[in-house]
Amino acid sequence: MERIKDLMAQDRPLKWLFYGDSITHGAVHTFGWRDYTQLFTERIRAELGRNMDVVINTAISGHNTENLIDGFDWRVKQFAPDVVFLMIGMNDCSDDLKELTVEKFGENLKSLCDSCQKLGSIVVLQTTSAILPNTAPDRIDNLPLYMQKVRDVAKQERLLLVDHTKYWDENTDKHYHWMANEFHPNQYGHRVFVQELLKTIGLFDPDSSVCRLFVP
Repeated sequence: MERIKDLMAQDRPLKWLFYGDSITHGAVHTFGWRDYTQLFTERIRAELGRNMDVVINTAISGHNTENLIDGFDWRVKQFAPDVVFLMIGMNDCSDDLKELTVEKFGENLKSLCDSCQKLGSIVVLQTTSAILPNTAPDRIDNLPLYMQKVRDVAKQERLLLVDHTKYWDENTDKHYHWMANEFHPNQYGHRVFVQELLKTIGLFDPDSSVCRLFVP
């Protein structure tokens, strides 16, 4: 968090990049409302007046850590971002991808973090949203193990972690308000995401329009 504050204190514009799967892609399931990356853009470029900053979202629906590694040069490296927000794991944890074990997922995650850091980027790891009860049988039992691996990598690599999963687990009674389907957040879920992200990196302000958007 201090490194991000130091970056923002510099007299130059910054490049912020979001990398991940459909949950960060934000397509379809927000029903036309802004996703959390767009709300982050509003907070940075409008409310904080950093209008020369660039916020890039190169997440793609259906992707896993293997896809993120394969597409890294085009989707991350060419932009040389100052900060990379990485949220991944919902697809990796599916039983349909037997080769992507928890151990392999951890290795891939470390590889992605290392590649970002070689660019000079600050990496912010994020756990993801919940899965609604009695849905997604190929994932629901696996997801906690993969999200724990995200926490483990963040600790081992000394990276900032936005633990959305922990927050969602503490608010299980609200999941049906925050979800569009079994594991995709709706517009309210994305508001929860951006508010938790902003709190973690020290940019939350209760008087901000983004930070006080209605969440059921």
